[in-house]
Amino acid sequence: MRMLLYCLKRQEDAGFDEFNGASFTGAVFNLSTTIVGAGIMALPATMKVLGLVLGVALIIFMAFLTEASIELLLRFSRAGKSASYGGLMGDAFGKTGRILLQVAVLINNIGVLIVYMIIIGDVLSGTSSSGAHHAGVLEGWFGEHWWNARAFVLLITTLFVFSPLACFKRIDSLSYTSALSVALAVVFLVITVGITIVKLINGSIAMPRLMPDVTDLTSFWKLFTTVPVLVTAFICHYNVHSIDNELEDSTQIKPVVRTALALCSSVYIMTSIFGFLLFGDGTLDDVLANFDMDLGIPYSSLLNDAVRVSYAAHLMLVFPIVFFPLRLNLDGLLFPSARPFHQANMRFALITIGPYRYNLLGCKFHSKHLGCFPIHWSNCCSLSWFHFSGFPYSQVSSSLAFAVSAIILFFS
Repeated sequence: MRMLLYCLKRQEDAGFDEFNGASFTGAVFNLSTTIVGAGIMALPATMKVLGLVLGVALIIFMAFLTEASIELLLRFSRAGKSASYGGLMGDAFGKTGRILLQVAVLINNIGVLIVYMIIIGDVLSGTSSSGAHHAGVLEGWFGEHWWNARAFVLLITTLFVFSPLACFKRIDSLSYTSALSVALAVVFLVITVGITIVKLINGSIAMPRLMPDVTDLTSFWKLFTTVPVLVTAFICHYNVHSIDNELEDSTQIKPVVRTALALCSSVYIMTSIFGFLLFGDGTLDDVLANFDMDLGIPYSSLLNDAVRVSYAAHLMLVFPIVFFPLRLNLDGLLFPSARPFHQANMRFALITIGPYRYNLLGCKFHSKHLGCFPIHWSNCCSLSWFHFSGFPYSQVSSSLAFAVSAIILFFS
């Protein structure tokens, strides 16, 4: 607590109120990091179900659908002079609408952050399931010790990575770590592409499936299991207002959104294609698990570790960008009439520390009792973002709102 308050005081001394606005590049990286989270690892498996042609087409479609939903958010935020997602829902549906949105953000983001901590623990410290133990990177390098156990690794990560980044009161302050996070996602992509090219030259990769293999009703319904992955892959709505509010030129928000979506779509498409090419029908639901075995090329173990470490580091840097709206909406839910929390250090510190403690406890509880519950919990809440973004429009144009909602409901 004292360290956090000290960091906040240093920010004030450095001139928090003298901020001149976020840059276009910083905003793009922050929005891109909001989009590219853990879901990237599930995309190659969607290609196994949908085939490359349909899979890539749906990724592009979801990018356009995300842009349309953000366009609705921004249009009606400007009209109602709303500075936040919760404020927009409050203008459209009153106090109940605002509270529902804020609770949805809390549920979604807490679930996402718990999942991130579990993945980081699995990658670095290993995991055991069905009587089999899968060694983590640290365990593989140094053997099994108390200091590379899951609980200790997550505690150190929280204290020395998450907590310092949580001290920042502006989302633009995370732009450099967001840029590094995107770079780490590109590292994974580059390694995957390189391995795939080597194996293509060796002739050890078969022709991938271009279209879905639908032979019966069961295989037809299986196509819809890819919908949650594709929808949640582009969730970023809860950070759009924060990024918009800090831009030096607020008219740049639309180009920021389009640039971020283009960047993320490119990474998604390349990851999906080359991940599926590399592992074919052996592609697992989480392609990271495929990098826990022999790749059939020289330096396979080194490449596997590089992929896993870069992915764990990527999630560590995504964590604060997802935590930012969690803290913002928790403050709005508990203290709706108080002054902005960046002007009240003690409240800011308490709102920051509370969720961190909950995430640590939730991560420990999950690993023993809940199975994949937070993943489904988070997915169900994420599907609601497209509905929330279209709700204000239903107050104006019922016919177009019905058409948009019909499309969204079909994919939900």
